[in-house]
Amino acid sequence: MATPSRQNFPNNQFSSASVKSALKVYSVPLLLLALSIFFQLIVMPRNFPTSHYTVLGIRKYSSIEEVTQAYEKITSKGDSGVEIPPTVDLIEVRYAFELLTNELWKRDYDVFNIDEHFHLIEKVKAQHTGAHISDIDLPLIKATASDLEDHGCTRGVIDSQNFSSMFEDDKASLVQIISYGSDRCAQFSANWKRIVNLLDGVANTGTIELGDVQLAAYLAEKKSSGQPFFRNGLPALVSFPPGCKSSSCLHRYKGDLSVDAITDWFATSILNLPRILYYSKEAMVHNFLAKSKPHKVKVIFFSTSGERAYPLIRQAAKNYWAYATFAYALWKEDDSSFWWNVFGVESAPAVVFLKDPGVKPVVYQGSINSSLFIDLMEKNKLHVLPQLRNVTSAELGCNSRGYSRAGSDTKIWYCAIVAGRQSQELNIMRETMRSVQEKLSNDRELDAVDQDPISAPAALALKQKRLTFAWLDGEAQKSYCFFHIHSETSYETCGPRRGITDVAQLFIVRYERNATEEPMETLKPAKTLFQAWQNVDADPASTLVAKYNGSSEISEIISWISKTIDDGDSRELPPFKTKVPELAPEEADYFWSQSSKKISSSGNNMKQWISGLLLQTSDCLSDPRIGPSLLLAALMSFGLIWLNRSRSTQPSNQDVSSQPRVKDENRPQRRKHRTRDSNQLIPPSITDEEPKDAQQVRFSDSDSE
Repeated sequence: MATPSRQNFPNNQFSSASVKSALKVYSVPLLLLALSIFFQLIVMPRNFPTSHYTVLGIRKYSSIEEVTQAYEKITSKGDSGVEIPPTVDLIEVRYAFELLTNELWKRDYDVFNIDEHFHLIEKVKAQHTGAHISDIDLPLIKATASDLEDHGCTRGVIDSQNFSSMFEDDKASLVQIISYGSDRCAQFSANWKRIVNLLDGVANTGTIELGDVQLAAYLAEKKSSGQPFFRNGLPALVSFPPGCKSSSCLHRYKGDLSVDAITDWFATSILNLPRILYYSKEAMVHNFLAKSKPHKVKVIFFSTSGERAYPLIRQAAKNYWAYATFAYALWKEDDSSFWWNVFGVESAPAVVFLKDPGVKPVVYQGSINSSLFIDLMEKNKLHVLPQLRNVTSAELGCNSRGYSRAGSDTKIWYCAIVAGRQSQELNIMRETMRSVQEKLSNDRELDAVDQDPISAPAALALKQKRLTFAWLDGEAQKSYCFFHIHSETSYETCGPRRGITDVAQLFIVRYERNATEEPMETLKPAKTLFQAWQNVDADPASTLVAKYNGSSEISEIISWISKTIDDGDSRELPPFKTKVPELAPEEADYFWSQSSKKISSSGNNMKQWISGLLLQTSDCLSDPRIGPSLLLAALMSFGLIWLNRSRSTQPSNQDVSSQPRVKDENRPQRRKHRTRDSNQLIPPSITDEEPKDAQQVRFSDSDSE
């Protein structure tokens, strides 16, 4: 009978399994070790290149005299025939010498690590491969900006002493950080002058030179080591939003150094100003004029270059959004006849103000500055016949709160109002009232002898600013309209349109201020409910309404207005105090509504947070402490894993080695115990116990056969 042979497993299977197990256990420390080597050998050399002082073989921040001596020592070896070590590159030595012997360049390099000409080293090496330093045109650095004062860059220079003066008002600020030794700053000086002119009246501007190290370092970014630096070099632009007076809320510009890009960033991101769109001649009619709100003046700018709207104009679009809406048009010779026929524009640049329907546009030809444009907006922000609205009631004097255009001492004043829904009938009546207003304006310029006695009271009241003309949207201001036109025909003028009949009605509101009325804070406590209602809800000025029921003849309307004013001024009428309904505010424009502001603000904050997080991550990756920290973490992980494995394997080995022994020691006892128990039930047999002198007999194969 063949005995079974013993099977031997190969040693490599056992070793590969143990290696895989070890790699799996030590995967984390191995990864940390690999990352530490990667940071030390690849990342750190890129972020910390060789210093120019190291090239010269001297310590960092050495003086100009020490730099000169080191350079002369290296070059003298080449002149005397002494072999220069191969690690010394004479082009790099020459570049370091030129950079560190210039006071401005050395200051910028030592404090802020600014080196604008570093690319010249590789350029010179490529052009003069194998050439001696004497064969190269020197100097390597050809300074083009010898003195930035000659370029006008000292305009608006601020320092640590007058820096706080920029924040005396609530305007936003834009600050330029430059160096008098920077070529890029010299090239940017013309653009900066243009930016300062465009931001005049909108924001404060200033320039800081790196010579004021304390202030420049305060506005610079900081590395993990605390060294100040400018991520994109010089010139660097930082801005302070309105109300911001510390570096914690400043914004840094990271884009292209062009006038359009910088002004657009400042106007949009810092000032939150609306954009003004360009329209073609077709889109101007269909998308701008037809869709603009009827109560707003249309302001159209004509440009020959197609450049973006200036911050001043965008600021005006924000300040006058309740009065006007803005648009741009690109002037082309092919479209000149169209613009002339529609708006009367001869050439660009030009500004057009479109007011009431049927009124000739107001055109201003030529370029405008900030003060002239503000004056034009103030003169033309209202229609010829302005609309009575929530934001214009006090300005027009059509307000029962006691406001009058003639002043606070005026006792009686009037407001002639045309009310109706948006319709052709309302437009016709508005045109009639504009004619009435123009006729009375011309009459008030005549002498008292030449004035028509019929229109004299109305013309005098208009001259004294006691008479105002306006129109009212009866559908949007239905409560105010129903209050003043309380008749059977008021539904044809006020409220939503119920039929095809629209009637525009004219009425005059007479306001009278009660001279004996006590101020609100000195009123005595009310004793009755009626007195309480009268003191709290009644308006300071009493109102009386006179409705016109005549024809649409201009002379008849003027006669009625004059008669009403003469009667209201001559008669002593008892004060009728009541509560006039408030004028409903119009719906805000979509880009200036509160919700859109919040969305825009939150979106900007999210973008700033993400960009800041990416920059912080990039800065942290260049921290020289990362490599040693990862190496320390890898060693500690190795030690902890080895210690835990040694502690866990030692008790298990002892248990395994002692288990067979315990089994062997307990086996005879269990056998004896089992034997004693079995003897009680089963009689003893000869095979139960093995004799001491027993021998095992083996049979050979032949015997078995």
